[in-house]
Amino acid sequence: MNAPTDQRILVGIDGSESSMEALRLAARLAEALDAPLEAIACAGDPTVLDAELLVDEEALRANHERILARTVAAVFGEDVPGRLTTTVTHGRPAGRLITESETAQLLVLGRRGRGGLLGSSLGSVSHACVSYAHCPVLVVRH
Repeated sequence: MNAPTDQRILVGIDGSESSMEALRLAARLAEALDAPLEAIACAGDPTVLDAELLVDEEALRANHERILARTVAAVFGEDVPGRLTTTVTHGRPAGRLITESETAQLLVLGRRGRGGLLGSSLGSVSHACVSYAHCPVLVVRH
């Protein structure tokens, strides 16, 4: 068994099936490494969100907290890992994840999220994180 570490494994969540697969794999890795696991949802820039989500910051945060809670429930049910924390942050997802990667041992992402550029092997967020993150990035193919 490995010695426990305080350096977290970070996983980006957007509610997509791809991010659910990323969370599943990140949880297995965190357990094997005895590392904390943080699932983070980024309440992005309101200028790029759907028109019905153009609301105040608190409503935007509440929406992303629901997405995060639904994702955790779908992946783990009642068996949520003890070292899992969830965070909702504001800002563009790629930028926030890159910043958060400064204090992570690993960033785990789905290959493509909700925006999914057609014909692209990586979504814009995963592409930016692979290019600029401060820690290794694991992209989970779904």
